[in-house]
Amino acid sequence: MWKLLKHNIYLQRYIIKKSGLFDERYYLKSYPDVRLGDIDPIIHYIKYGAREGRNPNPFFDTTFYLNRYEDVAKSKINPLLHYIMYGAKEGRWAGPNFNSGFYLLSNPDVKKAGLNPLLHYILHGQYEGRKAKTETDRELKLYNYRKLSSLFLFINKSNIKKSIDYIRKYGFRAFINKASTKLNSVVPYEVWIKINEPTEEELTAKKNIKFKYEPKISIVVPVWNTPKKFLIDMIESVLNQTYSNWELCIVDGNSKEKHVKETLEHYTLKDKRIKVKYLKENKGIAGNSNEAIALATGEYIAFLDHDDVLAPFALYEVVRAINENEDVDFIYSDEDKITEDGLKRFDPFFKPDFSPDTLRSYNYICHLSVVKKALLNEAGWFREGYDGSQDYDLILRCTEKANKIVHIPKILYHWRINDNSVAQDPKNKMYAYDAAKKALQDHLDRVGLKGKVRDGISFGLYKIDYDISYHHKVSIIIPNKDHKEDLEKCITSIINKSTYKNYEIIIVENNSKEKKTFEYYEYLQNKYNNIVLLEWKDKFNYSAVNNFAAKYANGDILLFLNNDTEVINENWIEEMLMYAQRKDVGAVGAKLYYPDDTIQHGGVILGIGGIAGHSHKFFPRASFGYFGRLVVVQNLSAVTGACLMMRKDVFNEVEGFDEGYPLAFSDVDICLKVREKGYLVVWTPYAELYHHESKSRGYEDTPEKQERFKKEIELFKKKWGHILEKGDPYYNPNLTLEKEDFSIKRGFFY
Repeated sequence: MWKLLKHNIYLQRYIIKKSGLFDERYYLKSYPDVRLGDIDPIIHYIKYGAREGRNPNPFFDTTFYLNRYEDVAKSKINPLLHYIMYGAKEGRWAGPNFNSGFYLLSNPDVKKAGLNPLLHYILHGQYEGRKAKTETDRELKLYNYRKLSSLFLFINKSNIKKSIDYIRKYGFRAFINKASTKLNSVVPYEVWIKINEPTEEELTAKKNIKFKYEPKISIVVPVWNTPKKFLIDMIESVLNQTYSNWELCIVDGNSKEKHVKETLEHYTLKDKRIKVKYLKENKGIAGNSNEAIALATGEYIAFLDHDDVLAPFALYEVVRAINENEDVDFIYSDEDKITEDGLKRFDPFFKPDFSPDTLRSYNYICHLSVVKKALLNEAGWFREGYDGSQDYDLILRCTEKANKIVHIPKILYHWRINDNSVAQDPKNKMYAYDAAKKALQDHLDRVGLKGKVRDGISFGLYKIDYDISYHHKVSIIIPNKDHKEDLEKCITSIINKSTYKNYEIIIVENNSKEKKTFEYYEYLQNKYNNIVLLEWKDKFNYSAVNNFAAKYANGDILLFLNNDTEVINENWIEEMLMYAQRKDVGAVGAKLYYPDDTIQHGGVILGIGGIAGHSHKFFPRASFGYFGRLVVVQNLSAVTGACLMMRKDVFNEVEGFDEGYPLAFSDVDICLKVREKGYLVVWTPYAELYHHESKSRGYEDTPEKQERFKKEIELFKKKWGHILEKGDPYYNPNLTLEKEDFSIKRGFFY
């Protein structure tokens, strides 16, 4: 039956509608983006809502149902549709608070009448005092036990030590937040794997698929005294590939452990695609890797560490990407970690598409990396003197020269943790961080960027202090209507704290009423010769006000700033300016906090809440965020207009703010226009301000404001719908659009 329904959305809608189990009012009230998006709620649930974990009524829990019933998740049938057609009769739980089997068993009249148990409970049972579940249900207890027991994976001697170190450095509150994030991700990732990754049957089917172009992939692996199990696991992961045109090029750096040669000889006899070379001396990681590359005859080179493993569909996905992207010469994928025994997968890293400034902050590309042999020859192989960061150095050199870089948003690589691995403890290879800084400095020299590389906030993170090439004049534009106290706090913080002095402040007065506001204006003009007052007499329109002010700006750099912000660090202007001055950068954003020291703005992610949302909103100030994204400079699709810097020539090139957005989304819109012109958008955590958000204007709490907000949403979707549909390139399709916390998306992607 499902096969007939699978591609007929409207028949699915008919069945769901007829069941009475879809509460349209509840759905629209719970998810305002659906209401504002003007889409049929049932169609939305079928196409998007179910895979995003949204619920069709208060009693049916979509995520619970998919997590609980693996067969439903694997079949990829809509969970509510499954419950209507099969689940209710089979006595399945509709959510943690409704047991269909118990309800039918306890109420034979419902069963005899052939009624859907959940619908009966919603319409009658709850009001008649009928029980929805038994509090002693053994199955539910077993489910919760499994969920709890999986957390014990993380309780070990090493993690206890790391936890104590973390508490000492960042405090208990930050530790609790980090621990909660970790623990909450355990079960969802396990479920994500089961839902999204190929089944054994699907893997078998992939072996029979033929591509138009089937290049040979040479997998290069340097080995040295590799533990026997690790070595076998690595080789077996290559043998298990569903794509067959590969060769495994292994070079042994004169291992002393006898099992290494014995194991390698066994496998060379087993499969002629495995090549092995034994060196008389250990040439180090770079030298050994180069010897392995020299064995390669394939068109593409893949890099695999001797103790890690590939997903069985890794090369299949790589070759598919090659076939779908003409001229691609550098490919990388998402990755996760596996325990030392190889039995447990955890800590998935769902990466952004290629982001040059993010790559300069840390080696986020890492595994799996595949390079076209021609590009590798042009960029050069591994270099001596970069041990521990030789892959980072190679990635920097290859991406500089690549024609096309493709990111595969799938987990194709499993990085094993053990007592000596960087994955387990970054402090295990301190020499690697000096090598990374050296590689980055070389990179800057090659691409013509002047700056100095230094350590970031933690091991493996880096910061570049770019030289400010010219004494740019910065025009700080601040629209204002009354709120004298907020404006004063903002202006005072700029004047008292800013170490960069070549700026002017342009206040755009817009229909203020309070006497004290005008008295403050007069005070500023009398005291400071670099503060200008302009008057905008029309009704407030954020875009129009800032466009108006930009015409009067004397600076070659524009800094749009809300009147309810407050500068924190003295060099905030320099930290933004060092990026805004670059010819490849079009806009720069800052890190903003609420007054309670939680994150207000860590950049903008497209698609969150239907349009866009702020990254890591409400996270503690000390939080590192998702894989360090709250503490590293990075590229994004957009940043908030509350503190937005750009060159005046770029502002004019994109024709300023779109005045069709009087209040919302104008900042996101201008950033997308900047991206459309080929410029980068940069967010830096090193320019910090407080943002007392919405004090100046209030929320969309009136029918008039709500109608205006709806119109702006419609305009944005009409203009940028193709971008929203494709997804934010600096996010990842496996991450949720329901929240700002970078948690795993509930539903299907692969």
